[in-house]
Amino acid sequence: MTPESLFPTGTDAPTAGPPPGCPAHGIGPGGLRRLYGPDAEDLEAVYEKLREEHGAVAPALLHDDVPIWVVLGHTENMHMVRSPSQYSRDTRLWAPLQDGAVKPDHPLMPHLAWQPLCCYAEGEEHLRLRGAVTGAMSTIDHRGIRRHINRATQQLVNKFCEEGRAELVTQFAERLPMVVMCEIFGMPEEYNDRLVECARDLPKGTETAIASNAYIMEVLMRLTSRRRAEPQDDFTSHLINHPARLTDEEVSQHLRLVLIVAYESTANLLANVLRVVLTDPRFRAQLNGGQMTVPQAVEQSLWDEPPFSTVLGYFAKQETELGGQRIRKGDGLLMGIAPGNVDPRVRPDTRANMHGNRSHLAFSGGSHECPGQDIGRAIADVGVDALLTRLPDVELACEEDELSWRESISNRHLVELPVQFAPKPQQEVTARPAHPVSSQRPNNWQFSAPKPPPVASEPVTAAPAAPAPSATPEATPRPGVFQRLMRWWRGD
Repeated sequence: MTPESLFPTGTDAPTAGPPPGCPAHGIGPGGLRRLYGPDAEDLEAVYEKLREEHGAVAPALLHDDVPIWVVLGHTENMHMVRSPSQYSRDTRLWAPLQDGAVKPDHPLMPHLAWQPLCCYAEGEEHLRLRGAVTGAMSTIDHRGIRRHINRATQQLVNKFCEEGRAELVTQFAERLPMVVMCEIFGMPEEYNDRLVECARDLPKGTETAIASNAYIMEVLMRLTSRRRAEPQDDFTSHLINHPARLTDEEVSQHLRLVLIVAYESTANLLANVLRVVLTDPRFRAQLNGGQMTVPQAVEQSLWDEPPFSTVLGYFAKQETELGGQRIRKGDGLLMGIAPGNVDPRVRPDTRANMHGNRSHLAFSGGSHECPGQDIGRAIADVGVDALLTRLPDVELACEEDELSWRESISNRHLVELPVQFAPKPQQEVTARPAHPVSSQRPNNWQFSAPKPPPVASEPVTAAPAAPAPSATPEATPRPGVFQRLMRWWRGD
């Protein structure tokens, strides 16, 4: 972004900055608002000020007062992510990086440093890398994963159900996604507290982030080597054996990308959905025939509290215009997921429910749309549903206004969610439940999208060894050839 492009189209001179002592908050060089520092602790308020001052696309400042465009409009965000001829995710195109304005020690360098990953690639290379990731994801057994999510939830709840109190962010929301991702990757034995802590620490850019990254890469390189030698039916093996022929380095780096993005986003999503469940009267009324189901609470949360607030960033490949602003070649743009979701042109009343509406920006869009969003939704749907089945009387153990969030430019996540409930006994968790997850919920609880009629919980081929003594002529007749053929076709 060049200095003259920082201002609305037709503005010839920069706006003078506020004089010393001026009550204006968060104002930097050129009169631009900062997206960092003590005056930007409430970024939601900053985005609304920018929208009021500049419209759907606004100039702002990142750390070290590096200029950036913030895309606040829903339509403008969708246009940007769906226009690869105009905007790229290749950070090497960013003018401040090219001219040295962004130093190697910039606080956001973990988000900006280019890597040979599908999320930065374009053209044929993007198709090759992204194709390998989506191809491996297409092999995931979603029904089996939902059963695993249920089992993992039962195991986590067993750890605190007898106490009558719990803190659902650290004891549940931050743990369930990692258990599930380890199963998907084919490394359940690698799950431990350190892996959870490192996955939470890595995106923060803290002093320990380098050590956290090293530990995660050690785990993933070990997994890659093991699966290269002995393939299994898991995500890692399918990624390795994809026709794109990824190298071990490419495999391990993409495993890290998928792991961290999936973990961070799903942990935030779980915490936010649980908060909605515990505080929104529309959901609590469901117990008495109200309006909101668990999947609807998930979608409402994706609108109101998306797991990632922004995506940094997109970069202009040519001079263009967006939202009435003149965008120069090399300018950087911040995809505003959270502000785009509350764009008054698409949500004039942010208090209205968004049931059945999946046009939010939570999973991005275009060629870089999140390929694992169905897994994230499943973890939230099944995890919250199973937890409520075990703890139907769970309630918030503090006032709602006492809850606090930790916010950065990339996301806003709940710090803790204390709850209380009547102590419950532990339950035995079988290695593989005999019934599908959805059958364990009372009928008045909808569970995601409508599904075909349930099949028998036991295989139909497991006939009794001998007829029951009380059999009568009215017993159900043996299915005809056509019915048996249809059962075979459906996998019954």
